[in-house]
Amino acid sequence: MPTHLAQHISVFICLTLLSAKHSVCNVPSANVPLRDVESCLGFMKHFISGSSPNNVYSTFSTVLGPRRATVATQGADMDQQRSRPTWSRQIEFTLAGIGCAVGLGNVWRFPYLCYRSGGGAFLVPYLFMLVVLGIPLLYMELTVGQYTRRGPVHALANVCPLLKGVGIASVAISFIMCIYYNVVITWALYYLFSSFQAPLPWQNCNNTWNTPNCTNHATNSSYSSTASQEFFKYKMLEQTSGVEDTGEVRWELFLILLLAWILIYLCIFKGVKSTGKVVYFTALFPYVILIALLINNTQLPGALEGITFFIVPEWDKLLSLEVWVNAAAQIFNSIGIGFGSLMAMSSYNSFNNNVLKDTLMISIINSFTSILAGFVIFSAFGYMSHLQGIPVSDLAVDGPGLVYVVYPQAFTNMPVAQLWAVMFFFMLLCLGLDSEFAMVEVMVTSLMDEFHQPLIKYFKRKELFILTICGVAFLLGIPCVMQVGIYVFQLMDHYTAIVSIMFLAFFEVVAICWSYGVNRLSDNLEEMTGKRANIFFRLCWLIIAPVLVTVSQHTSFSSFFFYSNMSLIYDLRHSFSFFLLQVILIFSIIQFKPARYENYVFPPWAQGVGWVIAMASIIWIPLGAIHTLWVLPGSLMQVMCI
Repeated sequence: MPTHLAQHISVFICLTLLSAKHSVCNVPSANVPLRDVESCLGFMKHFISGSSPNNVYSTFSTVLGPRRATVATQGADMDQQRSRPTWSRQIEFTLAGIGCAVGLGNVWRFPYLCYRSGGGAFLVPYLFMLVVLGIPLLYMELTVGQYTRRGPVHALANVCPLLKGVGIASVAISFIMCIYYNVVITWALYYLFSSFQAPLPWQNCNNTWNTPNCTNHATNSSYSSTASQEFFKYKMLEQTSGVEDTGEVRWELFLILLLAWILIYLCIFKGVKSTGKVVYFTALFPYVILIALLINNTQLPGALEGITFFIVPEWDKLLSLEVWVNAAAQIFNSIGIGFGSLMAMSSYNSFNNNVLKDTLMISIINSFTSILAGFVIFSAFGYMSHLQGIPVSDLAVDGPGLVYVVYPQAFTNMPVAQLWAVMFFFMLLCLGLDSEFAMVEVMVTSLMDEFHQPLIKYFKRKELFILTICGVAFLLGIPCVMQVGIYVFQLMDHYTAIVSIMFLAFFEVVAICWSYGVNRLSDNLEEMTGKRANIFFRLCWLIIAPVLVTVSQHTSFSSFFFYSNMSLIYDLRHSFSFFLLQVILIFSIIQFKPARYENYVFPPWAQGVGWVIAMASIIWIPLGAIHTLWVLPGSLMQVMCI
């Protein structure tokens, strides 16, 4: 099954690339005869609203002349572009981008993956993936968003109509994630409110929700649980035994979830004008708390052992392909590549903004934050291992438990425990809000771009439309605050953040780097900033990789190229970033493991629900391609311009 799926993916990619050669999304100046361009003019007008054949021809003439890449936005679209709001100050976009990229994943997933991958050994592939994948692909997304001045749906439909479904898929995945991501913010608020109690409610086992197996300190026994674990499971979640037992609504969490969505709405209801003001605080304040926590933690006994575990690699771990794949996945999830959030926010930039500066600041500060959070978390791990008399490698760390079980347990033995707990969970709130802003903004921006006039006519005000989006997401998130909620959360997270995002990022690179073309992308940069992409980015995007052909020769990939169109091999530039993406995607398919939570494995019917959640975003990619082929006149071979 994995092999067949990979083959189908390769065939679909080749079909896309072959059509793209003679379509609106890629018309090389040197290799396409003029008669082929003229034969495609009739098809192109179906992609350009309000354009006459003369307008279309002028666009092609521009491409065939100085090769200035042109995105066809005519008539009413141009009017909307001129009236599109922009950030009050450019620093607001930079801070919003940092806030979007820097989130709970920096203090949750990154330390956990470091811990599971042998500490410092994870930093090597992580930094490598940052350089060859994270920075170049973020640069690509920001360039497309700023140049087209559109959200991901319209931007990707403009650069490659056959893969316009990628933009729709990015909106779908962002909306699904914003539903359950706000539940994590709800947990942070619950812990924040609980942190004002003295003593902290997870400090001892003398509570009504504790079981006879509760202990104040972790042990190696599988039959005992800590006070912090039991507070998370039996007090906050009131967790059931499995997904089969739904239980009841946790009304405390229900009200806090409502509060969380109210906070989100108040921060974004005025669009980028209000979001731009909020990010001054939410993007910067977490660093104050992280530095304060680091100063405090490094003075605790045992902290040095934890930090040593974090920075000293276990070199044999680098031989595991899974470690490299996890590093790439963390880059995607942390920076937000493929989610459409940063592309949507960059569409509100001024046209001549320095994209490279924002790219470097967002990506480097994001990784710096992850490493800073690693020092904070692992110094606390060292302190806990000192108290419990066990090695750092034996601590029980898994998923949400890192933030809501392990670290709260460390607070109980710190001086002024309530103060540190309040600061930590308020930091989590700020980190979560920034990322949530961006995910909701993707949905709002995309729908307003597509249906601006009908939406304004129906809702009268944009603020009411945003309120509706928040209300729908709140209602869909209610299952996550039931007693079965942790299982619903884990199922959604597994099939969205792990399964869907890999497919999405893969086809986004196909659409932009292969179909639209790196030369056009560089032309766009030159038009906006006066400078083309430097040699480093052109190598990452454009270089012909013989290894890619070698890897692909056992599939239908290379044979399809050979028998379909020999000249296509010369025209397509295989990017190193794309090669890594393909390896990651295929590895993810082959090594795919069903969702589980701790020792609980979801039943087959629940796994089926998970795949429905995944397909809710992925399905738009083939549907978009089918729709594009359907609306074009002529036979399939004529449409493909073969």
